[in-house]
Amino acid sequence: MSLVPNMSLLKLQRWRPRRSGKLLLVAVLLVLAWGIRQSRGTALMEIYAVLTRPFHRQPDVFLEAQLSNRRLQELTGRVAELERQNQQLQAMLGYIDGQSAPTLPAPIVGRSPDEWWKYAILGRGNLDGVTVDDIVTGIGGLVGRITEVTPHSSRVLLISDLNSSVGVTASRSRAMGYLQGQGSSLAVMKFYEKVPDIKPGDLIVTSSVSRLFPGGLPVGRVKSVNLASGTVPEATVELTAGIAHLEWVAVHLRLKDHE
Repeated sequence: MSLVPNMSLLKLQRWRPRRSGKLLLVAVLLVLAWGIRQSRGTALMEIYAVLTRPFHRQPDVFLEAQLSNRRLQELTGRVAELERQNQQLQAMLGYIDGQSAPTLPAPIVGRSPDEWWKYAILGRGNLDGVTVDDIVTGIGGLVGRITEVTPHSSRVLLISDLNSSVGVTASRSRAMGYLQGQGSSLAVMKFYEKVPDIKPGDLIVTSSVSRLFPGGLPVGRVKSVNLASGTVPEATVELTAGIAHLEWVAVHLRLKDHE
């Protein structure tokens, strides 16, 4: 009997393991394909979700960091605004402490953009003692007077209104006249004298003969003078109460209401 292996037999022995491995792989793929078909892809999606879950956590952490940063910015802005409001209120309270007559701090709670220079709504009313014709001032000078009152609010006619007229005098020379609003931070003083002693920088205050306002309240400072304007000399006066940016004012309560 020949001891030389049969070459055909050796080839068959080598082919069988390879073929078995391929058949096993094909069988596994067929089972997976059948499973995916039966579950309509659900199993595959679950596997995909598990495998990709670590990659989804990083964007979530980044988004949470962004939200936290925005919350911090919001809180920082609120604190800064509260500090600014507190400073304004403290300044107003200090201003009120220096007044001799009963004076009430009042926040401005409403202004119309179309009538910004005409009137403002205060967050104080007759339940706080406010009455019509009470004088309103701010840090820097005269603001206006109360024209309407409700239990919790009041309306102040600003001296910057076009229809506003205030009797005034020049503090230095005592030249007298009346001030008319121009719908801005500037007003016009018309003098009674034909040649008044007036110059830029002069302080203008309410007149002692005014029927609506007590005398001596600062109103503004002369910015320019026009002695040849129309029928009477005029001066442009810059209002000193900062009416454009008012947030708090002082209401001067009339003494007769507290006797």
